[in-house]
Amino acid sequence: MAARKPSRRLDDRRLRILPTSGNGKPEAKVEARSRPPGASAEPRAAMRRHGRHMIGRTRPPGPLLPMIGTLMMPGRDPLAIFTRLARDYGDISYFRMSGERVFFVNNPEYVRQVLVTDGAKFTKSRALERARKLLGDGLLTSDAASHERKRPLVQPAFHRARIAEYGATMVDRAQALSEQWRHGEVIDVSKEMMRLTLAVAARTLFDLDLESKADAVGRALRKVLESFWLTLLPFSDVIEALPLPAVRASQRARAELDALIYEMMAERRADGLGHRRDVLSTLMLGERDSTASALSDQEVRDEVMTLLLAGHETTANALMWTWYLLSGCPDKAAEVYAEVDRVLSGHGPTAADVTSLPYTTKVVTEAMRLFPPAWTIGRRAKTACEIGGYHVPAGSLVFMSQWVMHRDARFYDRPDQFQPERWSQEFKASLPRYAYFPFGGGTRHCIGESFAWMELVLVVATIARRWQLRLLPGHPIVPQPLLTLRAKHGMRMTPLDRRRAFAAPN
Repeated sequence: MAARKPSRRLDDRRLRILPTSGNGKPEAKVEARSRPPGASAEPRAAMRRHGRHMIGRTRPPGPLLPMIGTLMMPGRDPLAIFTRLARDYGDISYFRMSGERVFFVNNPEYVRQVLVTDGAKFTKSRALERARKLLGDGLLTSDAASHERKRPLVQPAFHRARIAEYGATMVDRAQALSEQWRHGEVIDVSKEMMRLTLAVAARTLFDLDLESKADAVGRALRKVLESFWLTLLPFSDVIEALPLPAVRASQRARAELDALIYEMMAERRADGLGHRRDVLSTLMLGERDSTASALSDQEVRDEVMTLLLAGHETTANALMWTWYLLSGCPDKAAEVYAEVDRVLSGHGPTAADVTSLPYTTKVVTEAMRLFPPAWTIGRRAKTACEIGGYHVPAGSLVFMSQWVMHRDARFYDRPDQFQPERWSQEFKASLPRYAYFPFGGGTRHCIGESFAWMELVLVVATIARRWQLRLLPGHPIVPQPLLTLRAKHGMRMTPLDRRRAFAAPN
């Protein structure tokens, strides 16, 4: 497939997301690339055919004019930019951005190369480098040596047996939250899911009750994330020294989050550490260990901040988008209700029930395909390498996007439609490994993937036992790609009590 004639600039026109398509299925109005002949039956073969034209070239096709600023500046839509790059230039493209050489790849084999096969040749991107302003040197942002040192301290919390123990907390918190809802009263599901997943992460990972502080934490995180684009600009250190309102608000929010975490650590020391098995105690006990794994207060803070953000922000967004999609597809929602009613028979779900809820699992799988909480991954080449026959100089940025890959027509029939039933065992077996990668890959693969899958299924099942959530008519749906994929205007929905449908008339 020959590369198309490059346009003069990157088109970052606003992506339009509509609640439903003409057939009642939520559909994102993006311009999907056409499927090569035979791709639906042979996705891997189609992928190889699609990339064959690139061998032997020195620079991929791409826009001729450089991009000013960053991908995440206000008024710019990186989702639309990446979609257009893949549509116009194929599996690998090149452009300049604020003096940086940038490559965008949209081929599962190339994603695998960057994250896994040649993972040692790449380091974190500028976005993760700048994310240290918020997260510090945690697992998400640390270099290879630091990551290798710290991961074993956190890993035990995510072993299979421990995760199964967390199921009861996930269900209890979801039940307690949903009992506060009132039939017909509008709620912001974005905020509600944030409150829920923060409470779950705090209790399961840190043995803490943060429900009373959930709103404050949510506001602080929102302020930090909304100004994150400023840290990506050239001379960002100079910008952050200026008395700009957005900068000052972000700094105050970071200080609030820091104060919360250090308060948690002080309370834990006062209460005693030895009898606890949670991550916070494990990290803090390392301080008194004379081995190389000992962590300072700052390092403990960094890991707690990373786990709090990763442990609730991404899962909350996945849940929010799941409820949005189900709202637009009453037939799919009805299948979830039927499965939940049949499997649970009136009792709350447990970790053991997850494997008995296959359709609910397909629903959250499909939701993370269409609206992946982690919508892009970036890496910087430490040494020169070759991707798809093209030379990638040392220091270049390489981006890949779950948002674009998950909507590629070579791998997904009707890619913009919500079709949970597509996730059959046969389909999953035919799908190239990195055609679906909501949790990343390689040595930095999300440590909490199993935790997240169980929480997603258990929370959906718990809430669906009683509630149907309907999108408020006219509410604008605009994906907001920050560090995670949020909804710019929240998600205002109306909970409807399913029990009323079965109640006998008076």
